[in-house]
Amino acid sequence: MNKKTILSCITAITLMAAVSCKPEDVQDSALNTETQTKGKTMETAKSNTDALSNPKLAQEKAPEAFKVKFRTSKGEFTIESQREWSPLGADRFYNMVKIGYFTDIAFFRVISGFMAQFGIHGDPAISAHWSNAQIQDDPVIKSNKKGYISFAMAGPNTRTTQLFINFGNNANLDSMGFSPFGKVIEGMDVVDSIYSGYGEGAPSGRGPGQGLIQSRGNEYLKKDFPQLDYIIEANIE
Repeated sequence: MNKKTILSCITAITLMAAVSCKPEDVQDSALNTETQTKGKTMETAKSNTDALSNPKLAQEKAPEAFKVKFRTSKGEFTIESQREWSPLGADRFYNMVKIGYFTDIAFFRVISGFMAQFGIHGDPAISAHWSNAQIQDDPVIKSNKKGYISFAMAGPNTRTTQLFINFGNNANLDSMGFSPFGKVIEGMDVVDSIYSGYGEGAPSGRGPGQGLIQSRGNEYLKKDFPQLDYIIEANIE
C-alpha cells in the first residue's frame, strides 16, 4: 500500500468516526452522565439519612488527616483531625460529619474560659438512636490545650456524640481520659465568640438541661434559650 492510499484510509476512518458521532449521541451521553450523577447523589443522601437513624451504618475508617469546616451562627472555623492522636474518636467525628449529623446543632453548654460543648442532635428521634452508640476510649496523646477538641464522656468507654472545644489550657482533663482528636486551625476567634451567657447547664446552672435537650431537641432550646449559637453545617474539605 503506497503513502497516498494510507492517507486516504486514515481520512476515511476519521470521516466515519465524525459521522457516527451525531449531535444527539453527544446529548444522550451528557444526559446519561447527568442521570448517573443525580442517581449517586440521591443514593448518598439516602445512605446518610439511614445512618442518622442507625449508627452501625456510620463506621467508616477516617483518613489519617482531614479538615472539617464548620459554618455557624457566629462565622466559620476549621478543625484539622489527626487520626493517630485518637483513632476511634477521629473515626466517629469523621462519620458524623460525613452523614450530616451537625446540621442545626446547638452549642448548648458554653462556659467562658473553659470550653464550648455541642453534639446532642436537635431531633430527639435521632438523639435516641445515638445515645447508646458508645465507642471505646483512646489513649490520651495530645493535651486539652486551647483550640483542641475532644469527646465528652460520663466515664470509661462512654463517648457517643458530644464534643467540646477547649477555650484555654485544660490539661487537667488529660488524666481523666479526655482524648483530643483534632484542633482548630482557623477561626478560633469565632469559637471564642460563641455565646456563653447561659453558663453551666441545669441543674447546676441556668443553662439547658441535657435530659430536656435529648427529649425535646431544638424546640426546647430555641424557645427557652434563644441566644444560643448553632452549627449551620459542617463539611469535610
